[in-house]
Amino acid sequence: MKPAMETAAEENTEQSQERKVNSRAEMEIGRYHWMYPGSKNHQYRPVPTLGDRASPLSSPGCFECCIKCLGGVPYASLVATILCFSGVALFCGCGHVALAGTVAILEQHFSTNTSDHALLSEVIQLMQYVIYGIASFFFLYGIILLAEGFYTTSAVKELHGEFKTTACGRCISGMFVFLTYVLGVAWLGVFGFSAVPVFMFYNIWSTCEVIKSPQTNGTAAVEQICVDIRQYGIIPWNAFPGKICGSALENICNTNEFYMSYHLFIVACAGAGATVVALLIYMMATTYNYAVLKFKSREDCCTKF
Repeated sequence: MKPAMETAAEENTEQSQERKVNSRAEMEIGRYHWMYPGSKNHQYRPVPTLGDRASPLSSPGCFECCIKCLGGVPYASLVATILCFSGVALFCGCGHVALAGTVAILEQHFSTNTSDHALLSEVIQLMQYVIYGIASFFFLYGIILLAEGFYTTSAVKELHGEFKTTACGRCISGMFVFLTYVLGVAWLGVFGFSAVPVFMFYNIWSTCEVIKSPQTNGTAAVEQICVDIRQYGIIPWNAFPGKICGSALENICNTNEFYMSYHLFIVACAGAGATVVALLIYMMATTYNYAVLKFKSREDCCTKF
């Protein structure tokens, strides 16, 4: 057995070595905190193992983000907007040029006296100004409806967090539904009105085809085939000549004004029909979005209580 003094000396040596190790560790930690002051309140956490780590495939990638963004696109409103812009552009552009050509044909062939068609000229000029207003209004209205479709679709599908809607937002959506229905009914009337000049020009064109057909025998038979514009009510009955027959009518059908006006009126009528279809799509989209918004708002109110 060792003497007591040797044992005590060894214990003192071990304690001094432990104090040196501890003081060295404390010095290292103090130097680290001095170099990086923001690390004093740092909470050390154990490093997760490979089994605890999430797989890179589980995090949303570019494909998932694209699918989520595409899910918030109001495709019905987008198709309706493109169709509405195309239809209104065709109706306004072609209708404006066709009306100018119609006035030129009337002044040159059917009503040589300016006072007879003065009222018609004023009405056509007013319609041309109305066309400018229609084009501007539907350009803005289509953009507003598309923006409203983006908002309601995002709100319905809850792509931007918690679903929230207000009474003012639902009121605005309801107003768009009502206004779209009114515009749809109005454009049905515009579509029917745009078919009237197509019908008139078609009658004139078909009469010219009868004159050109080989079944017509003799000059007398050709001169008996006439077109009277006064029966359509666009010029008064005292307008001169008002009625064109035979070869003179055939010459009118061969002019560029008649050919262009006839086909432009057809395109304008088709544009009005496309606008009607676009407004019908708008009706369905806005009505569905308003109904879902109203239902979701009621569901949220019920869950709160």
